Amino acid sequence: MTSAVIVAAGRGTRMGPDIDKLFLQVAGRPVVAHTWLRFDGVAEIGEIILVVREGMESAFKEMGKELRPKKPWRAVIGGKERQDSVWNGLQALAKETEVVAIQDGARPCTSEALICETLDWARQTGAAVAAQRVTDTIKESEDGNVIARNVDRSKLWSVQTPQAFRVNVIKRAIEAARERGLHLTDDTAACELIGQAVRLVEGKEPNPKVTLPTDIPYIEMLLRAH
Repeated sequence: MTSAVIVAAGRGTRMGPDIDKLFLQVAGRPVVAHTWLRFDGVAEIGEIILVVREGMESAFKEMGKELRPKKPWRAVIGGKERQDSVWNGLQALAKETEVVAIQDGARPCTSEALICETLDWARQTGAAVAAQRVTDTIKESEDGNVIARNVDRSKLWSVQTPQAFRVNVIKRAIEAARERGLHLTDDTAACELIGQAVRLVEGKEPNPKVTLPTDIPYIEMLLRAH
């Protein structure tokens, strides 16, 4: 069985005070609703786990009534850090789940093709991540004010979500991080601790995350185009 964990427990402080980016209206729905429906439409996914902030369970229950998703779903409470939220989501998976896709709730434009390809590679190799080649010229600065050196971008990738894993792999990886007292914001970084190779899956279409207010018009355009 294949499952999805959508991490929707953060607030996104860079959007500004008292703004919950997941519930911002874009293309007629809250941001997180678009993300939910993207994964609900993937045939091979058997269930969806939503990891939410404490106190937000009723809001997601109401959203579920409005969206009427086809796949079984349930909400679980997130943790203090993103890694803790992912861990809580993994603990809620159905026992028969072998492969899991972990997705940012604030990344609503992910294509079905990218989800499926990432899952396929995770099934084959143990771990895979959606990514795009870095195309901008990259500079390194020692003090944050002056360029110190040019960085070769030919080997650089920007990683996104979904990040997909065999369940036993990602559980073992996060357990390793927890044992060392590490709080990692990227699930593939935990794989490095156990020597698990992660396959890069190049995304051909835009897959932005809502981070700043200026992201909303672009994401609105992308969603309305599909």
